[in-house]
Amino acid sequence: MVTQQAGTVASSGSGVLLSGTVPPLADTYYPREQSGPDLASSVRAGETVVLIHGEETGEASRVPAAQGGTGKTQLAVEFTHAMWNTRAVEILIWVNAASRESVITGFAQAANTVDAAQPDEGAETAAARFVSWLAHTRRPWALVIDDLAELSDLEDLWPSGASGRVLITTRLPASAFEDAAAEGGPAAGLDVRVVPVPGLNRREALDYVTSRLTDYPDQRIEALDLGEDLAGLPLALAQATAAMSARRQGCREYRALLAERMPHMPAVPGTSAAVLATWSIAAECAHELPPAGLAWPTLVLTAMLDHHGVPGAVLTSPAASGYIAGRPSTANTADQNMVRAAINNLAQAGLVTIDPVSPARTVQMHASVQAAVRAYLPAADLEQVVLAAADALLETWPDGDVAAQRIEGQLAQAQLEQALRDCAATLRTSDGGLLWKPEAHPLLFRAGLSLEHSRLSEAAITYWKSMVATSTRLLGPAHANAVVARDRLAAAYEAAGKSADAIAVFQTALTEREQHQGAEHPETIAARAHLAHAYQSAGRPADAIGLYERTVADSARLLGAAHPVTLDARASLAETYQASGEPREAIAAYEALLGDAEHLLGLGHPTTLGARASLGAAYAASGRAKDAIGQYQRALSDQERMRGPDHPDTIAARASLASAYRSAGKQKDAIGQYERVLADRERISGADHPDTIAARANLAYAFRGAGRLREAVPLYERTLADRMRVQGSDHRDTLTARSNLAACYQQARRLTDAIPQYEKALADSERMLGPGDMETLTTRCNLATAYYTAGRLTEVVAVLQRALTDCERYLGPDHQMTQTVRENLDAATQA
Repeated sequence: MVTQQAGTVASSGSGVLLSGTVPPLADTYYPREQSGPDLASSVRAGETVVLIHGEETGEASRVPAAQGGTGKTQLAVEFTHAMWNTRAVEILIWVNAASRESVITGFAQAANTVDAAQPDEGAETAAARFVSWLAHTRRPWALVIDDLAELSDLEDLWPSGASGRVLITTRLPASAFEDAAAEGGPAAGLDVRVVPVPGLNRREALDYVTSRLTDYPDQRIEALDLGEDLAGLPLALAQATAAMSARRQGCREYRALLAERMPHMPAVPGTSAAVLATWSIAAECAHELPPAGLAWPTLVLTAMLDHHGVPGAVLTSPAASGYIAGRPSTANTADQNMVRAAINNLAQAGLVTIDPVSPARTVQMHASVQAAVRAYLPAADLEQVVLAAADALLETWPDGDVAAQRIEGQLAQAQLEQALRDCAATLRTSDGGLLWKPEAHPLLFRAGLSLEHSRLSEAAITYWKSMVATSTRLLGPAHANAVVARDRLAAAYEAAGKSADAIAVFQTALTEREQHQGAEHPETIAARAHLAHAYQSAGRPADAIGLYERTVADSARLLGAAHPVTLDARASLAETYQASGEPREAIAAYEALLGDAEHLLGLGHPTTLGARASLGAAYAASGRAKDAIGQYQRALSDQERMRGPDHPDTIAARASLASAYRSAGKQKDAIGQYERVLADRERISGADHPDTIAARANLAYAFRGAGRLREAVPLYERTLADRMRVQGSDHRDTLTARSNLAACYQQARRLTDAIPQYEKALADSERMLGPGDMETLTTRCNLATAYYTAGRLTEVVAVLQRALTDCERYLGPDHQMTQTVRENLDAATQA
């Protein structure tokens, strides 16, 4: 089984790094040695293969190109298993491509799996970084993009690289790729091969049916004819054989039922008449299985959500359990077991696939089945199922900022959030406007907040624009829904760095609140704080300070000193003082905030802990090392008392204290704390966890700063070896570890060791990051310094000449680094 959480290494010891969740290979999967492409051996490195619905010449050409159910995704799963089991690649990525948002999310998760996560990096930037990484890495990789909805979803993100294989499944026709190539589309100029996937041929269909029907000898009579009736479609054959097995029917009896039903099936776009007939028979079969009568509501509810996979927790939530049972439910154990039984009945009838190891994509339904179920849903039943689905999603949606979570749960959380967003988006496409009656369902706002929390800035802006337009049109500009949507749009602009747009929207929102609610209304005060934050983000500290000072005064007077708006405004005011170069005012503000937070909220409250950490940083920035250390010591003591010594926040507080000791020149104290951090990380997270490796690097840096190079060098060597083994040679953290080792070798005057490491680091950095990246430029200059120390002056001049050319080109002639390189080159040429 290949399915794993994103970013984990196979526990089986395969050594393949996996990002994304691979769907399971269905129990009904049939190896297609004749009609299916041998992808494992035919997809070459550097090539992109696109699987489309299609026909081939000969007996297999019986499925119209626009119809689904030919088994493209299962072929992709088989390809993935082959890459995994044979270790043909080192990196394996599976991305659901139902929308551009899904593509960006999948690429961003992969970027942080194969390369170092960048602080405050948006998902769009991470996705672009991943595409660049694919193009430059030498590590063999394979990427599956499943169910690509539109070619434009890969605009500026088309993956390619000499070391990689790309496999795409799509319902788009071959002409879409031909036209895009002719018009200079996303894949123009790349090696793209389109492969049509037909139904099974006559022999394969016969083998499939006979292998699945084993109840009694005569059950297989007319099996060949049944394969013809169903055009060899794997989906239809799976549903037909599942229904026959459940009912102990034979092919002859089933064919008679099929012949009776097919003429009366109304057309459903994208779904063949064969699938329409087989799914309806399968639905009746599942409905008969105990607990009888629950299959249809379970099928309908699942069909309203994303067919790529619905989280199991959604279908067993109180709202879903109540809808399926036909009565109010608290989702107790009995009701959840009842729902699970109904889902298992659907799977037994071939209507859904269950992936028990994936909490995010637990129950999957083929798009053709989904279209058929929706087409047959009576209009009178739509409102009840839409509201039940919306409530179920809302009940399941976790709280919190995805990007702010620790790495241990971040990837799984991001996968769940994306699955829930996909389900919400699917529900919106067929809700008939019911999610806006009488006003916006809370799910609509939760989905938008999820985009913001996941740092999908552009998607969030587009979403909130739509919410503003719809709420204004249906409810009016002064309605609470429209007001909140406008605030979220402004926040999305700010998060995307579009400060002018954010300020304009926040100013409008503040003006409207002052007019309609008054200058001292709590929402008006909060709106003023939002505008102040936008000013701060835009680099306008004077405007921000004035608004924050008024916000603090008004909020303290009207809402109270302990109100969250008051405390947040005070913290933001202190932060703005610090950012605008007013350290005295910042420290005074932080000291007052900390004192009040301790008195009003207690020592262990998050606001108190945050204020103490900010005060410590402000002290450190002002050169008050003793005061900074005192605050960090107190913060560590509070964390240990409130959360225990093994809590991640406690370990992080200890690391901050160690850093403060090191900055203050107290190397012995710093080393002691860094050693404790490393020991805790190894004990709690394991030796190979990224946080543990980082803790080892920090200890090495502390030893190096203390001049204890004998202890520092082995730690740097261990760090590089661990980075290479766990994260690979092309990971940004590996590049940093190599440069740090080279610098330590150089400081220890081991130039014969330092220079090869610098040379390797420079080659890797130039290949992965480009010649103009600051890390590449810095490494080139460090190499020149090592050459100079070794007396290799000819090489010094050559390296500095290249460094000067690159600095002038990428940084400009007046940049400080350019001037320094120019001075060093002049000195080297005169030596």
